[in-house]
Amino acid sequence: MLSPKAAPLFLQAFVAYSHTMQALLMPGLRMKIAPWLAVCVAILFGPGHAQQPIYRCGNEYTNTVSDPAARGCKKIEGTTPTMVPAVRLPAAASRAAATSASPALAGQRVDAVEQRARDSDARQILSAELKKAEARQIELQREYNNGEPERRSDETRNYQKYLDRVAEIKATLARNDSDIASIRRELARQPGAPAATAGK
Repeated sequence: MLSPKAAPLFLQAFVAYSHTMQALLMPGLRMKIAPWLAVCVAILFGPGHAQQPIYRCGNEYTNTVSDPAARGCKKIEGTTPTMVPAVRLPAAASRAAATSASPALAGQRVDAVEQRARDSDARQILSAELKKAEARQIELQREYNNGEPERRSDETRNYQKYLDRVAEIKATLARNDSDIASIRRELARQPGAPAATAGK
């Protein structure tokens, strides 16, 4: 039988009544009703009805608090927290984890030699990009021909197509010029940048 704490009185009465009825029924009918009765009892007296209120006290969840208000605990309503036990690592694994974590923290600061190598790589990449952009600028200026590029065969009959191409070349020139200026600014910001590159 269930204790008075576990279920309300009317549920206890239902269980007592069902046991009485089960004893009075014919044996064949009792075999048909018993499984359904067991399911009903399990639903009515499931773990949700027998639990005490759960309180959260800081990061701790408990149901054994004598004075929850004094400890600053809050009652958890409607849900049951899921507790997952912590996995214990063997001593060797915990030492390995501790030693692997310390180089990660030390690796946040890069040593001077590696930083100089990174800066040198960045300068080389930026210099290559600058040369490429300057070569593209010379090619675009040659094609633009001071605003009067040579007409193509498909532009002889369609003057608007020629004007569109001229406007597109002009916009590309301006965009490329802006790219060159930004690459030069970035090179000037690099540590150890030559004065000639910064002054261009």
